Amino acid sequence: MIRRSLALAIPFAGGIATAFPLAAADVAKGTQLARQWCAHCHVVGAAPSPSTVQQGPPAFATIGMTVEQMRAFLTRPHGAMPDLALTRSEIDDVIAYIETLR
Repeated sequence: MIRRSLALAIPFAGGIATAFPLAAADVAKGTQLARQWCAHCHVVGAAPSPSTVQQGPPAFATIGMTVEQMRAFLTRPHGAMPDLALTRSEIDDVIAYIETLR
């Protein structure tokens, strides 16, 4: 009986971990990383005012990607962005920060 319960619980627990990957993310560290590496090109705080026409990369508050899309985007070199070598944990931290701006 106990083995059966564990056999059912372990895959369920793994599913929870993958369903909520940002649960362990550090928003404060994501904020620091965004200011250090991203603020040179992106607006990393609140969105610019509607009367401001933004040129270039999107403001963090206006990024229209899901968490999964952002994670995939940040794990590969892309466009004119510098090739940052962020760890998976740092990527989750930055994404968690972006999510606070929405």
